[in-house]
Amino acid sequence: MGTFRFVVADVFTDVPLAGNQLAVFTDAREIPEERLQPLAREINFSETVYVHPAAEDGHARIRIFTPNDELPFAGHPILGTAFVLAGPLQLDELHLETGRGVVPVRLERDGPRIAFGWMRQPVTTWETFERSDELLQILGATPTGLPLELYRQGPGHVLVELGSPAEVAALTPDFGTLARLMSEGAACFARDGDHWKARVFVPAYGVAEDPATGSAAGPLALHLARHGRIGFGDEIVIRQGEEVGRPSTLHAVARSEDEIEVGGSAVVVARGEFRLP
Repeated sequence: MGTFRFVVADVFTDVPLAGNQLAVFTDAREIPEERLQPLAREINFSETVYVHPAAEDGHARIRIFTPNDELPFAGHPILGTAFVLAGPLQLDELHLETGRGVVPVRLERDGPRIAFGWMRQPVTTWETFERSDELLQILGATPTGLPLELYRQGPGHVLVELGSPAEVAALTPDFGTLARLMSEGAACFARDGDHWKARVFVPAYGVAEDPATGSAAGPLALHLARHGRIGFGDEIVIRQGEEVGRPSTLHAVARSEDEIEVGGSAVVVARGEFRLP
């Protein structure tokens, strides 16, 4: 009988029971390879992380699983894992080895408590999305003047700007058709006063709607800067997750096309263990 301990953190929030849920197995060395995907499916969060000893010059190596697949990189798993590991390690900067290289996470403390973290994200690529009309029909969306473009940091997201926060809130996608159309996610957004409202749909990864998506937040800052909606170096605040009952707040800044940071808070809410033969 194997005992596999995990921690649950709520990420991109500073209060429990909001943000995006994350399970972190803090020592995954003894978990058999064939158990990794079923465990992630059993937990059924957007992502589950398995922590291993560093293989290169990082502090730890992590593997990230959705209920359906393993990902080379994802935002909220990296930020949440940094919060979980940095407390015992007493570090202000943590370097996590991922399938997209080493990701540094800079942590800010309020006394002994970790209050906020900024992750330097991998270099992002982008391209025109060739099936825009089909995607807009599935989403039931009417776009603005910004082009629909596919950004990749590991997982890919097509960025779709709408005319108002109300239009974003009203979206009711056909998730089955969306999963068949594309293996990436659709990130829909609109300016909402001094911040941006977003909803991210990723049914191809086994997650109909994601409460908080770091791998879409960084590309959104880059997308807005590339097309002149904001300047390079301007920090944006993104609100996400209200429609699924898990309000989240993400911060993002594109300092250049090659330098993107995404930040937020996280709180540990539970600890547990699986006992499996």
